[in-house]
Amino acid sequence: MTTGRQENPARRRRKAPPSRHGRKRRRRLRLVLGIALSLLVLALAGGGWIYLRLSGNIETFDADGLAKNRPDAASSKGENVLVIGSDARTGGNSALGGGDKDDIGRSDTAFLLHVYADHRHAVAVSIPRDTLVTIPPCRLPDGSWTQEQPHTMFNAAYSVGQTAKGNPACTQNTVEKLTGLRVDHTVVIDFKGFASLTDVVGGVDVCLPKDVYQGNLNPHRTTRGAKLFSKGEQSVSGQKALDYVRIRHGIGDGSDIGRIKRQQAFVSSLLKKVKDEGFTPTKLLPLAEAATKSMTVDPGLGSADKLLSFAMSLKDIDLHNTQFITIPWRYEGQRVAIVEPDADALWASLKDDRTLDGADAGGEHKEGKAKQPKPAAGDGISVAVQNGTTTDGLAARAAKTLKKHDFTVTATTDAASRDHTTTEIQYGPGAGQKGRAEALATLFPGAELKSVADLTPGTGLRLVLGSSYRGEQPSADLTKDTRSAADNPCSDLSYG
Repeated sequence: MTTGRQENPARRRRKAPPSRHGRKRRRRLRLVLGIALSLLVLALAGGGWIYLRLSGNIETFDADGLAKNRPDAASSKGENVLVIGSDARTGGNSALGGGDKDDIGRSDTAFLLHVYADHRHAVAVSIPRDTLVTIPPCRLPDGSWTQEQPHTMFNAAYSVGQTAKGNPACTQNTVEKLTGLRVDHTVVIDFKGFASLTDVVGGVDVCLPKDVYQGNLNPHRTTRGAKLFSKGEQSVSGQKALDYVRIRHGIGDGSDIGRIKRQQAFVSSLLKKVKDEGFTPTKLLPLAEAATKSMTVDPGLGSADKLLSFAMSLKDIDLHNTQFITIPWRYEGQRVAIVEPDADALWASLKDDRTLDGADAGGEHKEGKAKQPKPAAGDGISVAVQNGTTTDGLAARAAKTLKKHDFTVTATTDAASRDHTTTEIQYGPGAGQKGRAEALATLFPGAELKSVADLTPGTGLRLVLGSSYRGEQPSADLTKDTRSAADNPCSDLSYG
């Protein structure tokens, strides 16, 4: 019989001290994990720092300056972005563009980019700065609003208020009034930002139809000066890129129309360069940083994530499906007049998400813009048409459309009020009247349905046309005088 204390088995199995080799292996593992964790933290912090830096660069303009009676959000199924090139001399831009740094801001170029709802097609419509338009009421720095300015040069809208930074909201208001399209975003980029972009991508391929000298850039010179460009294809960046897009005199007829053609060719080459480099966030970040330092945007694009998200939404658009066109125009003295009905046909095609050759590019529609159903047959539904605008003949134009779709037009008159912006379809309390109004609405996208008491059963519907309605227009060839982003940089360089 054993009388001593029994030993604990756990104590008998005491672990041997770790070998020197094992200790080193665990220390290496902890070191590797520590480094990996540190890199992850740094990457996340760095990404956040980059986004904060980009967001800190972005300047937004005051949305209070946007018109109160804007086109309805459903006026276009795709997305419309107004791009303005500013020749403001502030923030170091005077060194690149010349002029007085205390001068007021002006728009040097502008185009409306329509991104179709399928996100595989896009078209950029250039608006010459000398185009005669109606500038609607715009907000001044003191909070007051201007009076409407008919028959005024388009680029005057950006100078309303006479401030050094310009008035992007007024230009956006003017484009919305001109086109009947809602502008979803506005982007302003100045000389310095433009030059930086071309540096970041390592140069852009351009082409000149002849040798270009300093005198072509500055017609006030008494001599032609040094040669800036040689005839033919070449790569440009920085100041030379800026000189290229600003050249107006000494090439073609020296007009702004000819310069627009070269600007379209330049943007085409820039897009091609970006696509070739790879449309990824890693590649876009340096571009974004360069652009945001000299960019002003609407509040909807006022952060880095919103800006990069929008840029990434364009990655599937093929260069061949990216078209450039100038608003249909003709000379009116020294100014540019808009040609109708061609311009209205262009805006109508963008509203319907039809490409310039008439193809449907509706695809998936952006949030908040439901796809419009196909027009239904009228089946003899009675409609009284009233013109709620100051545009003569609009009621007759709508009546023609209604008859073509088997609606019965009972009257065409002027509305009591002629300042309607949105089209209204009014219906009475009778059974089935709302359904008839909905059938009529398929012919008038964006129209509001309204129940009214004065339409008794049996009197039919009342259609009150707003300024957003432009009616069916004669067909126009929108494919002439266009270029795609895939075209050779030497093709179709100059007007005149």
